[in-house]
Amino acid sequence: MNLRLLFPFTFVVVLLSSAHPAWARPNVIFVLTDNQGAWTLGCHGNADVHTPNIDRLAREGVRFTRAYANNPVCSPNRATLLTGLMPSQHGVHCYLSAGVPQVGEGSYCTIREFPSLPKLLKAEGYSCGLAGKWHLGGNLHPQEAFDDYWITMPHGATSTFFDAYVIDDEAIRKEPEHLTRFWTRHALRFIGQQSKNRPFFLYLAYNGPYGLGPAQLKDIDRVPHMADYAGAALPSFTRAEAHPWLHNNKDYINNETCIRRYAAEMTTIDDGVGEILAKLKSLGLDDNTLVVFAGDNGWAGGQHGIWGMGDHTRPLSAFEHTMRVPLIWWWPGKIAKGITSDLMVSHRDFLPSMLDLLGLRPAPAAGDNKTGHSYASVLRGDGDPKDWDNTIYYEFETMRCIRTATMKWIERQGDEVDELYDLAADPDEQRNLAEDSAAAAQKAALKQRLDAFFNANAAPEFDLWHGGRSKAKLIHGRDK
Repeated sequence: MNLRLLFPFTFVVVLLSSAHPAWARPNVIFVLTDNQGAWTLGCHGNADVHTPNIDRLAREGVRFTRAYANNPVCSPNRATLLTGLMPSQHGVHCYLSAGVPQVGEGSYCTIREFPSLPKLLKAEGYSCGLAGKWHLGGNLHPQEAFDDYWITMPHGATSTFFDAYVIDDEAIRKEPEHLTRFWTRHALRFIGQQSKNRPFFLYLAYNGPYGLGPAQLKDIDRVPHMADYAGAALPSFTRAEAHPWLHNNKDYINNETCIRRYAAEMTTIDDGVGEILAKLKSLGLDDNTLVVFAGDNGWAGGQHGIWGMGDHTRPLSAFEHTMRVPLIWWWPGKIAKGITSDLMVSHRDFLPSMLDLLGLRPAPAAGDNKTGHSYASVLRGDGDPKDWDNTIYYEFETMRCIRTATMKWIERQGDEVDELYDLAADPDEQRNLAEDSAAAAQKAALKQRLDAFFNANAAPEFDLWHGGRSKAKLIHGRDK
């Protein structure tokens, strides 16, 4: 198999220390949350959920107001963030479930054949550590150059935050501590261990705030910050009748306990971010450490009558709250301070931007087909990149979507409904114009662009729309 056809660009990495001598080898901390819409943060205008430390990152760094996932569930987005590839290029089309072993016989790392951020940084002398959710397979043993520190879960879904199974020293055991605090504690340990052996790359992958399934109603009295939200109205969580498409989580939408639990879990993550920042300052590392905070996929807390993500509806959906994620970059004195960017970016742009900012230049080889682009000029305070087209591509099994600055076209295979929204006139996506003759030209133009993108870039092996396969068991057709 020709691997060059499976991913959009081959990396030839050169460290440009002469171009940015002060930036040559900073520490990198990537904090990723599980199921978090951008709307849940104070810096995005939420007055209900307390996130002062994450808000500080935004205040002192660069916050993107229009950052998007490329898929509605966790594993595909985590693969995209680490490789720069779309799901139809890396082959992880859904979350890894019981049908794809993550430990034991048959388990393997689903992105092992591709260049990834930890492998690229390891090649440049970085110590690489993971604390938290992996959910890309081969969980029992360190993957993708994270061999300096590896503590994770034997699975991806969260059924409890207390007394949960974890993988510690390549063995499975139960952990009594709240998982968010547990991951934070190990992140602090890794930073302390590596502080004299810089540079390091820490991937702190929280499995919270989560907001799904029975875990929301377990151990309520033990949840950090739950008492802080007792009796709180939290109006940012929309109370609405369930959308007719809502397939899962019908027992949780409009549930006050679930709403307050989500807010408490979010504030516990914010505590962890604050502890990380304090640790960096105490070790004198805060001026030479890049911190990125992001969410793997969006999440609706009642908006559109949905509790959860685009996989929790039938048909599968792409509403705005389930697509848009937080994205904040912080590096005091090295990147712009207090910048709010309205550039439309997505997870496929994350890796090119990271490498560009660090001075690591990927050189495309003949035949490569790069889809992600660098927005590092925004981070440096040099303005938007030239010719940035503000277009997001999004895919999940039988659904594909193109989202421009003003329009959204959602196409589905088979006899399921398609959707077209004029977001300038209808930001709440209430009027589907797919069958409106007055919008036929816009629909045709967007469809042409959507088809052209995937026809040009999808790897034939993983192009589900044309007979390709998925590395993960699929939802559509299995659980209608």
